[in-house]
Amino acid sequence: MARKILTVGVDLASDDVAEEDFESKASLLDWDIILFRPSIEPWISRREQYMGKPSLSDSESFRIKEACEHWRREIKQAVESGKTVLVFLPELTEVYIDTGKREYSGTGRNRATTRIVDLFSNYRSLPVDLQPINSSGTSVKLVPKGAELFAPYWAEFGPLSEYKVLLQTPTHPPILQTRSGERTVGVCVRSKSSGGTFVCVPDIDFYRSEFLETTDDDEGTRWTPEAHQFCARLIASVVALDAALRASGEVTPEPAWASESSFALASEIELRSLLLEVETRLEQAQRQKEEVQRQILDAGSLRGLLYEKGKPLESAIIGALTLLGFEAKPFQENGSEFDVVFESSEGRLIGEAEGKDAKPINVDKLRQLAMNLHEDLQREEVTLPAKGVLFGNPYRLLHPTERTESPFTEKCVAAAASNGTALVETRQLFVAAQYMIRAKDNEYAAKWRSAILTGIGLLLLPAPPVDGEESTSPAEQ
Repeated sequence: MARKILTVGVDLASDDVAEEDFESKASLLDWDIILFRPSIEPWISRREQYMGKPSLSDSESFRIKEACEHWRREIKQAVESGKTVLVFLPELTEVYIDTGKREYSGTGRNRATTRIVDLFSNYRSLPVDLQPINSSGTSVKLVPKGAELFAPYWAEFGPLSEYKVLLQTPTHPPILQTRSGERTVGVCVRSKSSGGTFVCVPDIDFYRSEFLETTDDDEGTRWTPEAHQFCARLIASVVALDAALRASGEVTPEPAWASESSFALASEIELRSLLLEVETRLEQAQRQKEEVQRQILDAGSLRGLLYEKGKPLESAIIGALTLLGFEAKPFQENGSEFDVVFESSEGRLIGEAEGKDAKPINVDKLRQLAMNLHEDLQREEVTLPAKGVLFGNPYRLLHPTERTESPFTEKCVAAAASNGTALVETRQLFVAAQYMIRAKDNEYAAKWRSAILTGIGLLLLPAPPVDGEESTSPAEQ
């Protein structure tokens, strides 16, 4: 029966091998052999620097930690389930990640925020602490005893391999060492409960120049015949290694009767009790994680001011206006429906929201807003006409810095000026809300409310004051 092979972080020129990228949430239990390369390159290109290393934002920090924890857990479970996991060891790549902790100093506009960060590496995706140190070379030998099973693989691919790290793992038996100094560059860890094996070997360049050729079509590059030949050799060698490992490490499954209480050992009973406690804490931590993730989604909903339309945009507008001191909510009663009615001690307003994929906001929504204002004034409890505001999110699918055109059409701006309507680009509303979450500046909020209540036509609303910038500091060890 053919062995099912999956690669993670490695592309191979073969239709017989499945591939997953590093951010995938795929399970490894569907595969017999896994080729894994722990690379976090997508996260470190063109990033901010701190102490000479890339420094990731809070969202990027969450993504990289989640991805590494996923693979650490999946690899461990795969080995315990009898799979063979072959890891190609790249260089140790360290980045600073956001711990989520902040330290504050000063008050008001002079308040400074310090972001607490911690070191993180690509090797955190592995279930074994290899304690790698960056060092490179090609002069490698099999250890004299205990590495016989790896001789065929090393004879085939040793000349194409280059170690990128030295491993400091005295508890795990080495299979490959440097010829000089006998420093460990490859290890093999066997599962004690199954025939699964975790093997780490020096890296291979899977994208050598002779493996890729330029094409004239949209694909850009394609694999060469040399790449297909290399891949066929690698797969054959890995399948043979897997067969040898399974044959030499077969473990007899425990019969049902062996788990009877009469055969239980005292230390085993104690450890099982401890395991139950740990699993309970894990369940609690998982529920806490899910709740925090839900809160993150809720907290990030204000970014909809930059890219949403329809009801999600209306909801984001209401959230931002609330932060700025308005009492804001949608209105629906007796056949009348307004996107948002918002008021404060300074006055009362009715807003209409519109988002456009790749166009400015046109005059159509002004007609709807005028009808809403008229319907509102006809209500018995309303004694004064409300101020009309058209919130527009033009070019919503473009990056905000690429939105260089006017947010509203000339006709829309002229009509708004003539009938006393305020035009507000939701990007300005996002900037104000972002600042208010951070600073809770009541003086600024009052200026913003005054500007929108008195302004007519296309408004340029008050920009947040420049306050203390966020700095970065390492976590205490």
